[in-house]
Amino acid sequence: MLATMIHAARDVRAEERPDPVLLTPHDAVLRVVAACVCGSDLWPYRGVTPTKEPHPIGHELIGVVEEVGAEVTSAEPGDVVVVPFSLSCGRCQSCRAGYPSACDRVTGFGSTDREGHPVDGAQSERVRIPLAQHSLFPVGRPLADLEAAGLVPHLLTLSDVMSTGHHAAVSAGVGPGDTVAVVGDGAVGLCGVIAARRLGAERVVAFSRHPDRAALARELGATDVVAERGEEGVAALRELLGGDLADAALECVGTEESMAQALGSVRGGGRVGFVGVPHGGSQVPIGQLFRRNITVGGGMAPARAHMAELLPDVLSGAIRPGKVFDAEMPLADVAQAYAAMDERRATKVLLRP
Repeated sequence: MLATMIHAARDVRAEERPDPVLLTPHDAVLRVVAACVCGSDLWPYRGVTPTKEPHPIGHELIGVVEEVGAEVTSAEPGDVVVVPFSLSCGRCQSCRAGYPSACDRVTGFGSTDREGHPVDGAQSERVRIPLAQHSLFPVGRPLADLEAAGLVPHLLTLSDVMSTGHHAAVSAGVGPGDTVAVVGDGAVGLCGVIAARRLGAERVVAFSRHPDRAALARELGATDVVAERGEEGVAALRELLGGDLADAALECVGTEESMAQALGSVRGGGRVGFVGVPHGGSQVPIGQLFRRNITVGGGMAPARAHMAELLPDVLSGAIRPGKVFDAEMPLADVAQAYAAMDERRATKVLLRP
């Protein structure tokens, strides 16, 4: 089968790899219908996260079940499933509490499972899914119907970016009537715009200095766009809001600068939901939180826990998060997909095996 391997910084290749097989009774094997490149994949691609040896990459997919192990009853061959970016057992305390991304047995794509077996990357033609009983999320409709309705891209976002944007909004306590600032105009930030409006925010201000992404943010529900960043961005936000600041902010980048902008964008007693993967020395200044009574929550999104809430709105068309995909390429051209995102020629690239 064809699968994506990262060898070093800016060296991503689609290579022939052995087809996956069931290795434990808790596994499933899927045929990938669609995968994609994530903004967090760019950290190793750019060399920020070192690649010590070649390994599979990619963690977002929608697929069709081909085989299941004897202990897997949550799905059966032929089912269309979305798979969250982190695989979980569904039984430990964290999973029972609704935080499967903090599972005691959490397993990532491209890593090694608890039995010591290598785990495939999602940017492949086929994948073995460990912990399949809880990690598979059946959509409940035939693939032909989903393809005909154009729903595959929208469903694919549930594996990560839509669930993550939703987690930012939930963690920030977004509710009816709120004014929300969204820091980050990548796919997660754009999905955060959707999530904030879905939860009832009256005004959503997207920070973006890229005209194409700013236009998409408005299409997805942003009422305003601020191009400035840092202290200038906070000043522009205050001017836009008639001297006020936002009730809540969504931090969707993961740098020191983005966290500072999110914290500076909320009023006293405001809330910040952060989901950006921490890079660049991001720190939470406890003194600022204390002085201004700011609440900060969030972290790695429990995508599997959010899917059930978001799925009906995706199937009905009430939300259209697949609009964050502005390019589609065959898996064989995965190197070009990474380059397009790295060079900001694409916001998010969908890959078709």
